[in-house]
Amino acid sequence: MLFKDKTVFITGASRGIGKAIALRLAKEGANIVVAAKSTEENHKLGGTIYSAAAEIEATGSKALAVKLDIRNEVQIASAVQQTIDIFGGIDILINNASAIQLSGTEQTESKRFDLMHSINVRGTFLMTQACIPYLKKSSHAHILTLSPPINLTPKWIGPHIAYTLTKYNMSMMAIGWAEEFKNIPIASNALWPRTTIDTAAVRNLLGGQDLANMSRTVDILADAAYYILRQPAGQCTGNTFIDEAVFAAEGITDLSQYSVVPGAKLYQDLFV
Repeated sequence: MLFKDKTVFITGASRGIGKAIALRLAKEGANIVVAAKSTEENHKLGGTIYSAAAEIEATGSKALAVKLDIRNEVQIASAVQQTIDIFGGIDILINNASAIQLSGTEQTESKRFDLMHSINVRGTFLMTQACIPYLKKSSHAHILTLSPPINLTPKWIGPHIAYTLTKYNMSMMAIGWAEEFKNIPIASNALWPRTTIDTAAVRNLLGGQDLANMSRTVDILADAAYYILRQPAGQCTGNTFIDEAVFAAEGITDLSQYSVVPGAKLYQDLFV
């Protein structure tokens, strides 16, 4: 098994997309580091690092629950050191943690602007920086960042500039790391969905149950991540993948199993 005993560090892994990727790779035998802020249950969000770790361990794989706010450099260093102490290395980093607010320029408060940049951009950079020394030692090193293809057509940028800036920055870093570390090799790719994904953000911030019913489940990104991460690091890097294209490359065109409501019309994502 390719992922057997490989160690995967996932930010924002207590719920949603991060947890789904964690469970998918745990089923392949990977050790999973569940790194997130949630240590107590929030009924609107659901899940903690401990409940996610318990689900992972139920698959037969090992999990390490680590409280982590990626805005905090000391916590990043501690989380990475705990991972090394327990598992001995890091093979894969999933940059999933992200903050979102879909507001126009006049409606975006400076504290929200700063929050999105400090998590999505600065936090992703510092998290990756801390993992690089250990990824360099891996025989199957991958960085996968949850961010969209970069499209500078104005209609994609205008509606929510502050958020879009941060997500495009994440994709720029993903592309940059692919070039910077290509000779090691450490693969670096980005992944984004074609349609909205049923997450707590969709239900609580964006469109509620109505939008959730027009979405796909988190499992589609978990499976897409699996297909990307099983590729050789030196041969699959520098891409900003859309999930449907990942499946198409695997010869899979029927994605109906991932619809929250079977047969429902799906809502296209913000960036595609």
